Amino acid sequence: MSDNAIEPVIDVKNLVTYYGPRKILDDVDFVVNPGEIRVIMGGSGSGKSTLMRHLLGLHRPRAGHVQVLGKNINKMDPKQGMSFSREIGVSFQGGALFTSMSVGDNVALPLREHFDLDENTIRIMTRLKLEVVNLGGFQDLMPSQLSGGMIKRTALARAIVMDPKLLFFDEPSAGLDPVVSAELDELILKLRDAMRMSIVVVTHELDSAFKIADKITVLDQGSVLMTGTVDEVKASSNERIQDLLNRRPRHQEVDVDEYLTRLTGIGED
Repeated sequence: MSDNAIEPVIDVKNLVTYYGPRKILDDVDFVVNPGEIRVIMGGSGSGKSTLMRHLLGLHRPRAGHVQVLGKNINKMDPKQGMSFSREIGVSFQGGALFTSMSVGDNVALPLREHFDLDENTIRIMTRLKLEVVNLGGFQDLMPSQLSGGMIKRTALARAIVMDPKLLFFDEPSAGLDPVVSAELDELILKLRDAMRMSIVVVTHELDSAFKIADKITVLDQGSVLMTGTVDEVKASSNERIQDLLNRRPRHQEVDVDEYLTRLTGIGED
């Protein structure tokens, strides 16, 4: 790499992974540059959530290379893994808030786990991030008192409380009404611009993807169909991509022998 080249924040080459005998990701290449919002899009079972888990170091690939923030995350020792976890933020689909803890304590949790800070500093840092996600003053509420959109924003505040270089956001708009979804999209754009972080978003919501993405990677049956800008994806002549964009059902041919093998188990190794 030349001195003037930009080192990607994520660099995945020839990634292959299986669940048992089933291949889930097949020779996936995936590169995200600094400051970019990358959307991973695909239908159910396309492999997008599995790809996310590889980027977080939660799965080891059968083959290929996964580098995040300059580190081979499948070869890190525990100390390196702890350092890596301080550089990323993750906002899970359902929020994953601890129901027995207040909003403020949920957001403060990473600070208490990773740093030896006094409680006053933790309180100030927590409230600052709640202000960023438009939840200022809500720190004493419990998760059961929050709306769906507020749960998402609380989870986002927790994900960014340590000022990560890279943020992962899983299905940010899932289960939200269109107005709240649009507000969350605006918040994602604001975070990228204000905090200069790179963001990877997994979503199947087309309106959201088209609004926030610098580039979109489309997965189908474990393979990358294409990576491009919003306009490039919309203009794609790939039939599977157009099926996804236009919500057209796909009619799959049934292999009778394979179908019978699945039902009976006869012929399996």
